[in-house]
Amino acid sequence: MIMLVLYIIAIIILAPLAGGLLTGLDRVITARMQGRKGPSVLQPFYDVLKLFQKESIEVNTMHRFFVYISLIFVIFTTVIMLLGGDILLALFALTLGSIFFVLGGYASNSPYSTIGSERELLQMMAFEPMILLTAIGLYYGDKSFFIKDIIAAKIPSIVYLPGVFLGLIYILTFKLRKSPFDLSMSHHGHQEIVQGITTEYSGKDLAIIQITHWYETIITLTLVYLFFAFKSPVSHVIAILACIIAYLLEIVIDNAFARAKWQFALKSTWVITGVLASVNLIILSFFR
Repeated sequence: MIMLVLYIIAIIILAPLAGGLLTGLDRVITARMQGRKGPSVLQPFYDVLKLFQKESIEVNTMHRFFVYISLIFVIFTTVIMLLGGDILLALFALTLGSIFFVLGGYASNSPYSTIGSERELLQMMAFEPMILLTAIGLYYGDKSFFIKDIIAAKIPSIVYLPGVFLGLIYILTFKLRKSPFDLSMSHHGHQEIVQGITTEYSGKDLAIIQITHWYETIITLTLVYLFFAFKSPVSHVIAILACIIAYLLEIVIDNAFARAKWQFALKSTWVITGVLASVNLIILSFFR
């Protein structure tokens, strides 16, 4: 019991640190691709620490409350996934955290935050079906929703679910908040004068939103990990390499494409992920 508690504490502490380092690496690589020197890898941590030292301007009580509740659900999701728990429960908790984040944007009563919240809802409409299909596909392949069973299988899930995996890679752009599908928050300074759903947040609240995103980065890469991990010890190295390649691919896409319109984001996601995942699951249902 004590070891379990210590493991949970380690996950809560180390997951955002890993997410922050990945964000710092993202900024360094992006700067090099744009011909700039760029910041330090540790710059995201400096930014968050500086935000914690600033005053938080409270629009209303619920405006802040929803952000902290969102963080709690995202932490809950991270702990479940890294402990090898039920992936379906974890993804439902993640969705609930996203809903609370949207409610926080609406609670501010700012027109900019409202538009950002509406864009966030559109993003959720685009990628949530694929997230659910991913969980269903992993269950089809290994007959279990538990992550510990999925990574203990004799054959990696990617063998059974190549279409589902490609669909997941497509929607990672939404989850990692990268162009061309960075619709609700301004990931790049040149995209918006104001930062969409986060416009009315400042100080500690904005820092909490950034930390929440670090947790979400680890969650999304864990989903990639599940497709390559299986019973062999070597598979875990391969799975980690797959996560690194997927993240680098998202950085390249982020810098190669301008922001798309929400109509294209919604339609393209439903068509591409719907066809890839649905056809994959239909074929799998005949052989499993």
